[in-house]
Amino acid sequence: MSEAGLFTLGIEEEFQIIDPATGDLRSHVQHLIDDEHTLLDQLKPELHQSVIEVGTNICRDIKEARREVVRLRSDLAKLARRNGLTIAAAGTHPFAHWKDQEITPNERYQAIVEDLQQVARANLIFGLHVHVGIPDRELAIHIMNSVRYFLPHIFALSTNSPFWQGRNTGLKSFRSKVFDRFPRTGIPDHFQSLSEYENYVKLLIKTRCIDNPKSIWWDIRMHPFFDTLEFRICDVPMRVDETIALAALIQAVTVKLHKLIKQNLGFRLYRRLLLNENKWRAARHGIKGKLIDFGKQEEVPCIDLIHELLAFIDDVVDELGSREEINYIHQILNAGTGADRQLQVWEQAQDVREVVAFIVRETHHGLDLA
Repeated sequence: MSEAGLFTLGIEEEFQIIDPATGDLRSHVQHLIDDEHTLLDQLKPELHQSVIEVGTNICRDIKEARREVVRLRSDLAKLARRNGLTIAAAGTHPFAHWKDQEITPNERYQAIVEDLQQVARANLIFGLHVHVGIPDRELAIHIMNSVRYFLPHIFALSTNSPFWQGRNTGLKSFRSKVFDRFPRTGIPDHFQSLSEYENYVKLLIKTRCIDNPKSIWWDIRMHPFFDTLEFRICDVPMRVDETIALAALIQAVTVKLHKLIKQNLGFRLYRRLLLNENKWRAARHGIKGKLIDFGKQEEVPCIDLIHELLAFIDDVVDELGSREEINYIHQILNAGTGADRQLQVWEQAQDVREVVAFIVRETHHGLDLA
């Protein structure tokens, strides 16, 4: 089997349910789910009723993933419009308050709220999750160990949540700081083997920390039920093009690391303590700041390190058929991430409702709404 066929893709995007007249969040997810629609089991509620998630089928390559994401966004946008609503894609809502949002009456979500209390109730955030298929879980652990180094670089490109409860937070991704309050989040430690990871999970279940591995919410994890590595660090981007570029980058990094492992070439593993320094910088400054090159032990502009990352993966991009999608990364570097573009609107209008209107327009860019 070719690497493009082996490293399948699955993409999940979480959207805001918006009142198009006011820009407010609306706790109307059940209205959308109960309506007749073509999304079948690809549509699902989240903790808050103002959040709706759509997930692709298993995609063999990035071209199929693009078709799926465009179809899902388009169908969801039309479904929302039919119900007097609209959708928006950003890591946080610019002015909504979590206390005004209703919790979904679902047994699992009720249990999370009972366990985590206000930490769960305040978790009004919207992410992008990208699954890369890896049936060999021992191999997946070793790729997960190595890919942790690149998570802040990927995250910086996705930053799209500068506002929280009507305020400019000064961060490019405030979503990440909200989610940090959950247990078992962030960049994980590395594991020496699959058995070490499995023993860790067994201990948490035995001691009633968790009831199953789905309550491990790391920035990257081996999915407990699918044979995938799940990348969870990204804010949901505004445009389809951004989502697809990030998914293509994630797939290419995974395939490149797999190739190195197969050639008996190692990749240096860094402590979570160090990687978190880069994650903080990415959350604070996005692509506009500096990250640490731990090999050189120097600060380097984030954009320079992303160019280095693109060079690192270049030899696998064409075999994956994702050259066009990877090239969109350059447009993000030139035009800014979603956070940069939100802040430009804010600086001109000084009105968070204008920011919401901008996010809605960007979310619908390139969709089939006929």
